[in-house]
Amino acid sequence: MRILFVDIDTLRPDHMGCYGYNRDTTPNIDRVCAEGVRFDNYYCSDAPCLPSRAALVSGMFGIRNGAVGHGGTAADRRLTGAPRDFTDVIDENCFHNIFRRAGMHTASISTFPERHSSWWFNAGFNECYNVGNRGIESGEKVLPVALDWLNRNGEKDNWFLHVHFWDPHTPYRAPAEFGNPFADEPLETWITPEVFAEHRKHVGPHSVNELQMYNSDKDARFPRALGKAETMDDLKAVMDGYDCGIRYADELIGQIFDSLRAKGIYEDTAIIITADHGENMGELGIYSEHATADQPTCRIPFIIKWPGGQKGATDQGLHYNLDALPTMADLLHVEKKPNWDGESYARSILEGADTGRDSLVISQMAHVCQRSARFGDWLYIRSIHDGYHLFDDEMLFNLKDDPYEQHDVKAEHPELCAMGAKIILDWHDAEMKKSDSQIDPMWTVMKEGGPYHTRGNLPAYLERLEATGRAEGARRLREKYGE
Repeated sequence: MRILFVDIDTLRPDHMGCYGYNRDTTPNIDRVCAEGVRFDNYYCSDAPCLPSRAALVSGMFGIRNGAVGHGGTAADRRLTGAPRDFTDVIDENCFHNIFRRAGMHTASISTFPERHSSWWFNAGFNECYNVGNRGIESGEKVLPVALDWLNRNGEKDNWFLHVHFWDPHTPYRAPAEFGNPFADEPLETWITPEVFAEHRKHVGPHSVNELQMYNSDKDARFPRALGKAETMDDLKAVMDGYDCGIRYADELIGQIFDSLRAKGIYEDTAIIITADHGENMGELGIYSEHATADQPTCRIPFIIKWPGGQKGATDQGLHYNLDALPTMADLLHVEKKPNWDGESYARSILEGADTGRDSLVISQMAHVCQRSARFGDWLYIRSIHDGYHLFDDEMLFNLKDDPYEQHDVKAEHPELCAMGAKIILDWHDAEMKKSDSQIDPMWTVMKEGGPYHTRGNLPAYLERLEATGRAEGARRLREKYGE
């Protein structure tokens, strides 16, 4: 069997044609989607980049594997300790080793391990290709390596190839010669001029005033990446930059699909298309960042074309990315492992069965410290550290009626807040009972100074707020954080 795993960084599904987006961002992916199964409520358990892939690869929530942040102790996966054998059980049972156990030759083309010093990602691969530049490269550096690998190996049997594209990730970096396919398309968005005016008052990194996190500096290497957005035309440029990154990645991926077709192996090759996380594009006042434990950051696409599987189908169930381990084990008839937290959705792929969970708990510890409950139409967010956005400690959103999280309705539904809090508490207790550690890594993050992307940035940011007409926000941050 042949399996192609396409890993597109920072891809939110509602910016893809096959998920209903009004722009033609993903024509090549859309074609694959029509031949397979589209999962509509698929989430990374832990965001953003490093924690998401740690959960996927280990099959364990961040609360158990320990890697929940981008710096400090909690940016590393926990050591197994005294029970560690000659090889580590987490690496032996990792996602990539499922394919090895199924008799496949495995290869990865990705700069992720070097970008985050997360070398555990390479466990289970026979070959690893690093094109350099630690995730700042654009896809024309990745594509030739993928095509060369397929030219040498594609017609062989029993391989698994992981190909990772960063193009939708900030800074938006599609090459200038790619142009802007959306230049003449109007911006269709929920962000009205009135909403945009409110967002310009926002306090917190990656607002429209500070698209470079804590400042509005521009990097000449990335002309598509604005420093700030002052007008609706600027807002369109931000959206165009993101969508161009998606369309550029799609065009490169299309060449990989064409290579499979030219070799006559496309029909029999399983294709998986997914992402590590999405992107805030105005939700909660945040732009061009994956900074929260909510719908835009944690909901990700998952599309699978599987020989013998459903075609043109959709799945509405709630699933985690870490559910992929038992799923692939079932599909490939490989033994499942007891250390995994996932639940298989193989029957959804093969039969169209409902294998979704009743609820999910999604987490973010790199930009904020949040845990959220996703259940029914609802998203309940609990903030331990708000990342300097002045969020309330609790927030509640009806995603059916309010998909862009504009209206916090916790005051109207205290019973749903209680339900969300209980889902998080029950999940926490269940996972800590399974954990080999007595420490919740969220509190490690807090004791080491808070989320990595907040550390050391508050004093200068307070001065910036005062200099840009947001002194009241600076006052409230000083009151909350004691600066």
